[in-house]
Amino acid sequence: MASLRVENLRKEYDRGEIVAVDDLSLEVEDGEFVTVVGPSGCGKTTTLRMIAGLEKPTTGPIFLGDEEITNQSARNRDIAMVFQNYALYPHKTVFQNMAFGLRMSTDLSKAERTEKVQWAAEMMDIEELLDQKPDELSGGQKQRVALGRAIVREPKLFLFDEPLSNLDAKLRTTMRAEIQRLQDELGITSVYVTHDQEEAMTMGDKIVILNDGELQQVGAPTHVYDKPANEFVGGFVGSPSMNFLEVVARTSGNSLVLTDGEDFRYSLSPEYAADIDVEDGQPVTLGIRPEDVYTADPGSDGIQTTVDVLEPIGSDNYLYLDIHDDFIARVNADVKPAVGETIEITFDESKIRLFDRDTGESLLHPQRREPAAPEA
Repeated sequence: MASLRVENLRKEYDRGEIVAVDDLSLEVEDGEFVTVVGPSGCGKTTTLRMIAGLEKPTTGPIFLGDEEITNQSARNRDIAMVFQNYALYPHKTVFQNMAFGLRMSTDLSKAERTEKVQWAAEMMDIEELLDQKPDELSGGQKQRVALGRAIVREPKLFLFDEPLSNLDAKLRTTMRAEIQRLQDELGITSVYVTHDQEEAMTMGDKIVILNDGELQQVGAPTHVYDKPANEFVGGFVGSPSMNFLEVVARTSGNSLVLTDGEDFRYSLSPEYAADIDVEDGQPVTLGIRPEDVYTADPGSDGIQTTVDVLEPIGSDNYLYLDIHDDFIARVNADVKPAVGETIEITFDESKIRLFDRDTGESLLHPQRREPAAPEA
């Protein structure tokens, strides 16, 4: 096992016309499971391929433990990678697929290789498949074989490139739990790339969010969710997405009033206003997640709005409100206002986030924005 570190990593194509990864620095601790997420084309797979040695960085070193591996060939890096398309040899049996890497990269005897394959097959519950070929297997079985092939090498680092995206929803949930169990048992440092934010949030000790090749935020999933570093992170993480409103901040005594100059007006308490780095009259973007929007009793000085759509989803209802396009309140299933009905809503003040209108950066004071330091 080993830690992973990349420093100011950059990858250019077409002589610099296309920048896939731009100035990325990241540390993954020994034994840590880190998920990397972002929209298509954000650079997450390119980053993984550079770590694996399948792509050469334009600039920036890569360290595995204390060893720089930037210029090492993929074959010589003690890294195992699981691909989206499984990458199994169709003409080889499951046993031969799992043993191939050991035969090519170690000096283990045939008996030792057999023992290791049997061990990995038992861990993945595929012992009865060892004599079969990939085209005889289901998608879930192929994924287990691909994981077993990586496990059998007992590498210093696991890399996963969207390994579950070809599976159906139920099987994805099962395999997600399986991968987490394996990582807990083996304790191997892992970097897991996915486009599925639910996977990223539930699997990772730490989540890395990329956009346009640039790092947006790194942190524990709950911290990233609660305190997004910028408007992009706030909108990308969470389903339904965070609601955004363009308002102006007005100071009123010790409190802060947010208004769009028309129907919307919301006052923040002095305690919360003290956490915000904003000037009087500054245009800002207010962010509030749908689950932090509540219906209020009529006449309670809430915000008046009209219900455009009511969408039942089982345990909750989504209320689409006319405050702004696609503004959603996620409420309990027993809250069922009629379409066209005027209701009052309010927010959980502690969950309101304000972002700079120009840069998109969070306006929480830096000490409130960063994770709390661990206790000694």
